[in-house]
Amino acid sequence: MRKIFFLLIICVGNHLLAQEYTLSGTIKDAENGETLLGANLYLLNTTYGVTTNEYGFYSLTAPSGSYTLVVSYIGYTEMQLPVNIDANKKLNIELKASSTQLNEVEVVAKETDKISLRSPKMSISKMSTKTIKQIPVVLGEVDVLKSIQLLPGVTNSGEGTVGFNVRGGAVDQNLVLLDEAIIYNTSHLFGFFSVFNADAIKNLNLYKGNIPAQYGGRVSSVLDIYQKDGNNKNFQLDGGIGLISSRIAAQGPIKKEKSSFLIAGRSSYAHLFLKAADQDNLAGFYDLNFKTNYQLNKNNKLYLSGYFGRDFFELGNAIENNYGNLSGNLRWNHIFNEKLFSNLSLIYSKYDYQVILDFIGLDWVSSIHNYNIKYDLKYYASPNIKLNFGLSSIHYNFDTGEVKPTNETSEINYLKLDEKRALENALYVSADHTLSDKLTVSYGLRTSFFNRLGGQTLTHYANDQPVVYNEQLGIYEEGTPISETSYKKGENIAAFTNFEPRIGLAYQVNESTAIKAGYSRAAQYLHLISNTTSATPVDVWAPSGKYIKPQLSDQYAIGVFKEIDNNAYAFELEAYYKDVKNRIDYIDGSNLIGNNTIETEILHGKSRAYGLEMLLKKNQGSLTGWLAYTLSKSEQQTPGGIAGGPGINSGEWYYTGYDRTHDISLTTNYKLNDKWSLGTNFIFQTGRPVTYPDSQYQYEGLSIANYGLRNKNRLPSYHRIDISATYVPNRKPAKRWKGEWVFGIYNLYNRKNAASITFGQNRKNGTNEATRTAIFGIVPSVTYNFTF
Repeated sequence: MRKIFFLLIICVGNHLLAQEYTLSGTIKDAENGETLLGANLYLLNTTYGVTTNEYGFYSLTAPSGSYTLVVSYIGYTEMQLPVNIDANKKLNIELKASSTQLNEVEVVAKETDKISLRSPKMSISKMSTKTIKQIPVVLGEVDVLKSIQLLPGVTNSGEGTVGFNVRGGAVDQNLVLLDEAIIYNTSHLFGFFSVFNADAIKNLNLYKGNIPAQYGGRVSSVLDIYQKDGNNKNFQLDGGIGLISSRIAAQGPIKKEKSSFLIAGRSSYAHLFLKAADQDNLAGFYDLNFKTNYQLNKNNKLYLSGYFGRDFFELGNAIENNYGNLSGNLRWNHIFNEKLFSNLSLIYSKYDYQVILDFIGLDWVSSIHNYNIKYDLKYYASPNIKLNFGLSSIHYNFDTGEVKPTNETSEINYLKLDEKRALENALYVSADHTLSDKLTVSYGLRTSFFNRLGGQTLTHYANDQPVVYNEQLGIYEEGTPISETSYKKGENIAAFTNFEPRIGLAYQVNESTAIKAGYSRAAQYLHLISNTTSATPVDVWAPSGKYIKPQLSDQYAIGVFKEIDNNAYAFELEAYYKDVKNRIDYIDGSNLIGNNTIETEILHGKSRAYGLEMLLKKNQGSLTGWLAYTLSKSEQQTPGGIAGGPGINSGEWYYTGYDRTHDISLTTNYKLNDKWSLGTNFIFQTGRPVTYPDSQYQYEGLSIANYGLRNKNRLPSYHRIDISATYVPNRKPAKRWKGEWVFGIYNLYNRKNAASITFGQNRKNGTNEATRTAIFGIVPSVTYNFTF
């Protein structure tokens, strides 16, 4: 801290001697007034440059003089402006979309200019909705999360699902934010669609490593998604009609160039066809996005945004299930001066589900609520130093379950599981520091404080062991309860404090090549209680406490980044190593559903993941796209610890369910002419680890399979090809209605990829047999998209 203070004193002194001044303002889309996140500004033939923040704000400080200001953003025409920096000035800029790039894929993963090469940020992927809408997907439904699975280091949790794994991490190790609100379940229809409506999304950032200090709470990645602000110049209507769902989004000014709104809705209607066919089974979803903003004055702006989504599922008259997310965020942007920007957010997020089993008379409901207040500030201290600092506080309420009988004849007894409460506070400070023309460094520290709060009864066990090993039976079982303690609301049960340093550096070898390295530590206090590889609607989140320790990760990365042929091509190569302490796994035969003492079903261990990621992109021309390849390994070790016994797989390292040795994806888009463009995906992944039987035995005339070591086996390799063709009819320049047809084929050669392989007994001959389940074969689709 003394060194940072000393550097700040030097910067202030240099400022006074060199007569530096600051340009500040916002960068927007000239057509609709949307602020542009990550737009680049730099003074030509100098090292002075900056990128806009999440709200399009920039602050650029330089010595007095006359310059040429260059402003650029992917998909927009570059602008060059003469500027005379002789005083602090405010300069708002509007960029026009580049007509030559509207039908080309915008290649992801970073801004493609020298500002990005100098930036110490790495392991970041960026994607716009224009890119997402051109990628072929299952059933023709535009999907945000399936699109990021085409990036290096990101894999899917199974056929057709939107759960994703980053660098060998689990689904619960990803922090997913929609306008800063936490989204706990990202799927519709049990994982076949994501909850994010592409018509409402502005852009997204995926941080796979070297996570900035303002983010915390997860040890694997952060997916930060921003909704559109709404067109503040003209009314606009967008939508799409597909085979099983449709969507529509309306946006426009409330007060022109001062206030705007966005409302977007989406719904499936496959259940209507099922009803028409007299089918008892139903499945569907709907969601709604909302956002509005108001410019109070030149220094103050308010935002109000929200999301609501719901799924429903019925299996005859036996099973009913509904679940969904609800979130809201009230934000206040304030500009203190040309160098200090702040944002205050009040955030609410909720996830809940209900399962009704009519055949046994059971009604089960569960939910998680959190209230979050956060205050972030950005201080552009000098041309060479930018500071980020702030604080946040999140209060969690976990209603882990309430079981009720559905009728008087039900044999189910009423049961209310304990509500769990927690408070997570954090402080952070970070700096982006340009040390020379070639060397830039970012460094920061996040300090997190987690308190498990009362309002529940806690069970105590003999020798403080909730799990013990039974040597006679050779199994793990529940420890011996000896007493209980009832904690009042607000009373502290357990407390944790963790220091989470982050550092990254970039060395620019030449105008087109940079070497980057980074290290980050992160703490995760919430755990998804699930023994499946992908998220399901009935998964339960549990906070750290007396028996569940917080996860701690350390990740190291180094990479080479190169632009080729004046940025016609770009190449990235990254290597990473990540280890995670206190990663839980489940004992054999664990009972996770409706369990009030989940600590009796788990063991603590550690995990590690390491690999090599490669991304080759073609940015220009009629043919654009990228090739991504990842070579990686993800393992876990779970010894018996204080519970005794051998642990899982005799305490040796074993593959996690998210390990993929090889992961290859090729994404291309070819602009055939003004009317037609063609898209292609090719995906290959090593099959995920699973557990197969290795022997069998006879019991009362039945053949029983005996399962071997956990995750020793693998499903067959996964691969497929998807294609799409987009047709744009003749458009009259003066006509506001614009439409396009998108034709697609998912899984072109009808590959029957195994979603699972189960083992059972053949009723005819009594032998054990394996059954391979494939969800999708070849799936054609057609969608009509429009804008008005």
